[in-house]
Amino acid sequence: MTDTHTARTVVSFEDARSMAGTDLGETDWREITQEMVNTFADATDDHQWIHVDPERAKDGPFGAPIAHGFLTLSLIIPFWGELFDVTDVSTKLNYGLDKVRFTAPVTVGSKVRMRGRISAVEEVKGGGLHLVVDATFEVEGQERPAVVATFLARFYP
Repeated sequence: MTDTHTARTVVSFEDARSMAGTDLGETDWREITQEMVNTFADATDDHQWIHVDPERAKDGPFGAPIAHGFLTLSLIIPFWGELFDVTDVSTKLNYGLDKVRFTAPVTVGSKVRMRGRISAVEEVKGGGLHLVVDATFEVEGQERPAVVATFLARFYP
């Protein structure tokens, strides 16, 4: 899939310093397909029936196959690019994650989106900025989120 989105919030490196507390809103909805789940299963060698056997999963605890939790979490990369970008930088890093929770299953055919909030911005060695982002993955039509995580991103001039 080619990313054709432009980030909703685009700021200069200097302006990024003051983004702590900023609610970035939410991304567009993205459908979770069986093809995505199967491809992820092949890439991670996780072929548990609850993910890849739609017929058997119909009789399982969720009534349908579910996405791997880490598949849903991996969408943080395209979703982050949809929400936020910093100009006039030489390097952009996905620095990691803190506290990740898979709080609800995502059945195949569901649509998910990410809501983001920059909770902190700190200066780091090398003149960079370290952003702490509260990321919540919502499932269309469900009250409970699928994933709640703290995403860490760095930008260097």
